[in-house]
Amino acid sequence: MAKKSVYKPRLMTAYETDIIPAMVKKFGYKNIMQVPKLVKISINMGVGKTKEDPASLKKAVEDIRIITGQQPMVTKAKRAISNFKIKTGDPVGCAVTLRRFRMYEFLDRLIATALPRVRDFSGLSDKSFDGRGNYSIGLKEQIIFTEIDYDKVDHIRGMNITFTTTAKTDAEAFELLALFGLPFKKRAVKEPTTGGEVKAAMEIN
Repeated sequence: MAKKSVYKPRLMTAYETDIIPAMVKKFGYKNIMQVPKLVKISINMGVGKTKEDPASLKKAVEDIRIITGQQPMVTKAKRAISNFKIKTGDPVGCAVTLRRFRMYEFLDRLIATALPRVRDFSGLSDKSFDGRGNYSIGLKEQIIFTEIDYDKVDHIRGMNITFTTTAKTDAEAFELLALFGLPFKKRAVKEPTTGGEVKAAMEIN
C-alpha cells in the first residue's frame, strides 16, 4: 500500500533542504540545531477611535482573518491617552500570531504576491532589526493582499508585521530571512579609492 504524501508548506521544505545547509556554510555552525529558525510571525492592525466607529474594529478583525486564515484577538489600550480620548481597556486594534504551517504559508504569500503590489516598492529596509534576532516592517495598505476584495473595503488600513527568530545576531537574522526570500534593498558597495585617484583629486583642488 502506497504511503500518503504528507503536506508541507513550500518554505518549510525550503528551510530544511536549502536554508539550513546555506546557513551552516556561511556561519560555520557545528550542529544544525544551532541554525536559527523562524519561530512566529505577529501581525498587528490598529484602528484608532473605535468608539466613534465600532464597525471599523469588526472590519479590521475580518481583514486580518481573511489575510492570515486565523481569527485575531482584539487588543486593548494598556493606558489612557487623553489626547485621543482613549481609556485604559478600550479596544484599539487586533492582532494575530502565526506559527508553523500558517506562518510559512503567510510568508510565502507575502513574498510572492503582496510585497510586489506595494506602490513604488524598492525593497525592504535592513535597518529594522532589534539586535535580538527579530525584524519588523510596516505596511500601509491591506489591499496589497489578494485575499482582500477591494470592492468591499471600507477604509485603507495599515499593519505591523514582526518576524521572530532564534538568531542571536542581526547578521544571522538578516541572512535567514533573505534566504527565505524577503526582498531586502541591495546594499550599496563603494569602490575603494586608489592612492593615485586621491592624489589626483588633491592636485585638482
